[in-house]
Amino acid sequence: MTAFLTGLFRLRRGPWEMLATILIALGVVMLMQPFFLWAYTWSFLVTLVGTVMFIITSHFPE
Repeated sequence: MTAFLTGLFRLRRGPWEMLATILIALGVVMLMQPFFLWAYTWSFLVTLVGTVMFIITSHFPE
């Protein structure tokens, strides 16, 4: 966990791409669940933020 946080603070590609991937997956799960309207409402924004974050962080150094 310490290496992950250190990678985030040093703007390394691996941890930021993992975080972006988790956000994309969370947005898709929020989109497909039938129980909470607030989750469905925010799902597109969460997926969009994760996608843009992934595109940006793919240019970070290893």
